[in-house]
Amino acid sequence: MSRVLVTHADEPIGCRVVKNLSHDPEVEAILALGNGPPPRAFDRFLAGTRPRLTYARVDLTKHRPVNDLFHSAAFRSAEIDTLVHLPRHGAPASQTAPIVSGLAERTAEARLVLQHALEGSTIRNLVALGSAFVYRLPPGNANRLHEDSELDLDPDVSPEIRSWIDCDMIFHGEVHNDRLRVVLLRVPTVVAAGGYVYMNPSLSGRPGLRLRAMGYDPICALVADKDVARAVQAALRSEGSGIYNVAGCEVVPLSVLARWTRRASVPVPGPLLGWVGTARRLLGGEDRGDLGPHLCHGFTLDTSRAERELRFRPGTRIGLARAGDGSLRLETASL
Repeated sequence: MSRVLVTHADEPIGCRVVKNLSHDPEVEAILALGNGPPPRAFDRFLAGTRPRLTYARVDLTKHRPVNDLFHSAAFRSAEIDTLVHLPRHGAPASQTAPIVSGLAERTAEARLVLQHALEGSTIRNLVALGSAFVYRLPPGNANRLHEDSELDLDPDVSPEIRSWIDCDMIFHGEVHNDRLRVVLLRVPTVVAAGGYVYMNPSLSGRPGLRLRAMGYDPICALVADKDVARAVQAALRSEGSGIYNVAGCEVVPLSVLARWTRRASVPVPGPLLGWVGTARRLLGGEDRGDLGPHLCHGFTLDTSRAERELRFRPGTRIGLARAGDGSLRLETASL
């Protein structure tokens, strides 16, 4: 039986993971952390005299509140043995990666979470969610990426992608730790019912106009939020450490995905994309991280390692369905 702590449980993927774990007979207790109040979807799990779910508000970017949590009597009594770290992904207002003490917010959180996981006497397992956009993309759409593919270490990579790469390397460095079992799941664009899209540098955030390179329509690998939660469960049940690509069955062109999610993409000449990025930086605007090579070059993921070692296969279909008003919208459904 596992006793699990889940970070950013108040955001969409975190909420889905907590709900799945709440129905998992192998999970004895869950401590869910969030920046805001608990989602209403947690009400029934928090009810009762001895609920399996406990919720706490903690700013994971700041050392003191995180330190206070991990050294609190409540944490010790919870006897947490497993940490599920889900990076922040659900705030649509800005694509900028906030800076905390010289680090991107996402990177600062990863360092603090890993530090306390390594120091905690009871924690034996860490499952972290990472991004497949960390891979270097050679020209073309025929990029079939496996876990040993090269990361994009170009010094000019956008701050958004850089923060994902930094987090990836932080957890990657502990995969062979003798005491702490570390599993890193790299996922592509995450799709939820209703057309919501997460963890895609060019499409995440509010609906609206996007730019893409003229003459290119890169293939986008997809995974449903339900399958991300199932992959986390599979990682908790496994016994080994490692890095695993996790993806769904579908791939679609970027233009199609943009249209499905009401984020119209306007093709512009490639050099103009670079000028737009330079102008943003010179004018002090937000660096949205949406001008990288993923706007030109597509990829799919080799998920055979996850199938073989985690026994994970996608169980959710992603496609279009008619809403109550008759309009078409992106939906997810069980296979």
